[in-house]
Amino acid sequence: MTLAFRHGHGSGRSWELAAAACVDALDPVPAHSSLGFVYFTDHFVGAAAEIVDYLRRRTGVPHWVGSVGIGVVATGIEYLGEPAIAAMVGSFEERSFRIFSGKTQVLRAAAGAFDSHFAVVHGDPGTDDVPGLIEDMSQKVDSGFLVGGLSSSRTSTLQVADEVLEGGLSGVVFSSEVQVATRLTQGCAPIRASHGGGEPIMHRVTTCEGNVIATLDDEPALEVFMKAAGASLARDLNRAAHSVLVGLPVAGSDTGDYVVRNVIGVDARNGLLAIGAAVEPDMQLMFCRRGGAAAREDMNRMLKSIAADLRGAPKAGLYYSCLGRGEHMFGEKSAELRLIRDGLGDFPLVGFFPNGEISHDRLYGYTGVLTLFL
Repeated sequence: MTLAFRHGHGSGRSWELAAAACVDALDPVPAHSSLGFVYFTDHFVGAAAEIVDYLRRRTGVPHWVGSVGIGVVATGIEYLGEPAIAAMVGSFEERSFRIFSGKTQVLRAAAGAFDSHFAVVHGDPGTDDVPGLIEDMSQKVDSGFLVGGLSSSRTSTLQVADEVLEGGLSGVVFSSEVQVATRLTQGCAPIRASHGGGEPIMHRVTTCEGNVIATLDDEPALEVFMKAAGASLARDLNRAAHSVLVGLPVAGSDTGDYVVRNVIGVDARNGLLAIGAAVEPDMQLMFCRRGGAAAREDMNRMLKSIAADLRGAPKAGLYYSCLGRGEHMFGEKSAELRLIRDGLGDFPLVGFFPNGEISHDRLYGYTGVLTLFL
């Protein structure tokens, strides 16, 4: 069977209008389509079950996975903070995927002889130890690779895995016969030395407790942070904390990968810095500047990297972009999605703006995770 895809998206005051626009664009549904991806904004969270049922009935596609989001995306376009639905269907062989859900034993539906290779995962940000669940699940697929995001919503954080549910992780596991390529792009750039080849400036945690850092390189942590931020930002610590983030290098990465965490508190009297992750003595970290220029530069780098691995045009794609990205970071609506279309071509793509992005075995922030079906 030749893998074929079709996608659609739509906006409207009612879910019926948006879903009808999706179905119109999905027609004709590729023959033997067996799996659909659906992402809907939280305006329609109360009609989630109706949306899934409508798509299943109108398309004949039996299996669906997806999530609610504050925004959704499709090829060349984003809907952020407005009522919308994006959907994509594919003619996967039934033997090539399994739907899963549950807070624990996430692959019980894919047990047995199934070749669990790669997974698309949606998670509930309210579930305890989501990073631990992600790491555990990555060990249950042969490649160790997951992609996806945590549901985002101003009301209920729902997921779709053949039914509408809450809590834990859910999604779809693919066998090795489904070929994919995936990359991650950061929304910030490490602060680099002006000499010595422009390498990121690394700092060593010398005193800390939990997520509170007392000293970096044996100096008060807040002083080191203010130096990194620069004189202008240092005069306004709230602004500095929004613009300068903490990058934690990923152990064993040969590509300089890092996870970004926010500065969530400062103690000016005692020189303390609190970040959104636990730290330990001797841990390395760097400071990163957040901004549109850095995001565009890294997006173009990522697109060139993934394009170099392609032997032809992608058949379809999924894209998960942090809530802090989109037009807020790229300066205008849909600019981020147009970069993908301009860099890789016009192909079916859907996704959403999650409250945390999943790539490989980790939970990220301020990133975009692109996955292509080949």
